[in-house]
Amino acid sequence: MAELSATRTELLARRARIGLATQGRDLLKDKRAALMKEFGRLGASVVEAVEELGRRAAESRRALSEAVSADGAEVVGSAALAASGDVETRLAARSVAGVQVVELEHEPVLRPLTERGYDLTASTPHVDAAAAAFERQLDRLLDVAARELSLRRLADEITRTTRRVNALEQVVIPRLESERDAIRAVLDERELEDRVRLRRARAAGRRRAQAQRANR
Repeated sequence: MAELSATRTELLARRARIGLATQGRDLLKDKRAALMKEFGRLGASVVEAVEELGRRAAESRRALSEAVSADGAEVVGSAALAASGDVETRLAARSVAGVQVVELEHEPVLRPLTERGYDLTASTPHVDAAAAAFERQLDRLLDVAARELSLRRLADEITRTTRRVNALEQVVIPRLESERDAIRAVLDERELEDRVRLRRARAAGRRRAQAQRANR
């Protein structure tokens, strides 16, 4: 506090900085509230999607095991190689309080039997069921991947925003308020001293005037 210049200008400057810091803190709190709302909404959908993905994965493993048991690993492997392909995807982004939330759009992964690429005359219902199960699993996996990425971005920004709010609330604003109070205390003390000196000067003046009248 020794470095502070205890002047009216400095007092006004501290008050202005406190106002700006308080305004910034409130804006950050509003931003954090918006991020947490989106995080809660998206998080609920991710939990549901992950649970469904788990069910799809279990179905895929079961269908694959049945296909291998019924038709043999060679037949299943050959069909899997023939059925490989690309899935067209498109990334879209929207801003939530300045954070880019990613949305992944993709064409349906589940394909008709005739579009899987393997020879239908050489396949069996077990192979078809396994292929369909894995396609449904991939479809859900693509949905989960984009949402999890958005959740991580939101969580990181919520953490950063919380740190900034805490810094303003616990460090910056208290320090500025302490400096403001110290300056105001010095100014009040000076004002009190000035009033005391003024009263003494007036009293001394009255005494001199009385003494002059008495000597006439």
